[in-house]
Amino acid sequence: MKYQLLKEIIGLVEEFEQENVDGIYSTDANGFKRWIVTKATDVLEEPNWDGKENGRSPESVISTLIVHMNRFAKSYSKAAIWESDFSTQEEFIYLITLRSFGEMTKMELIRRNIHEKPAGMAIINRLIKQGWIRQHDSKLDRRSKLLYITENGLSALDRQMGKIRHATQIVSGDLTYH
Repeated sequence: MKYQLLKEIIGLVEEFEQENVDGIYSTDANGFKRWIVTKATDVLEEPNWDGKENGRSPESVISTLIVHMNRFAKSYSKAAIWESDFSTQEEFIYLITLRSFGEMTKMELIRRNIHEKPAGMAIINRLIKQGWIRQHDSKLDRRSKLLYITENGLSALDRQMGKIRHATQIVSGDLTYH
């Protein structure tokens, strides 16, 4: 039997104990694994990107990639609602928001979806016209109206959720928690 791997592991455990005198990591296997991951990520080399040699910052690259990701997502969202009653991706996103978080005021829904008031109101009005959401007076504030998703809205959303989930999976890729 070869013991080289075991010797390396014992050496790492010894190094872990010496570096962990402050108790930053727990002294069990989970703490050791966290230390190993931290140690491995500490030695990562700085990545290379287009334009780096000309002074382009990583923040600029990230911003550009986010813009591209948004365009990519919109393209797949359009495919997901093709031949459905939805006009825009924002309509199903507003319905998903109401389904996920429950009733809320118009401004809460607009803010949660990061829209300006005129654009958000146009989306809300289309959803009301479709019969997918309704509003009622708030019991806490009579000046305020609360929006909620209707059974028709839930049905419209459910009919497209398979395609919407597929588009979401394509856009986000295979993400893990590690």
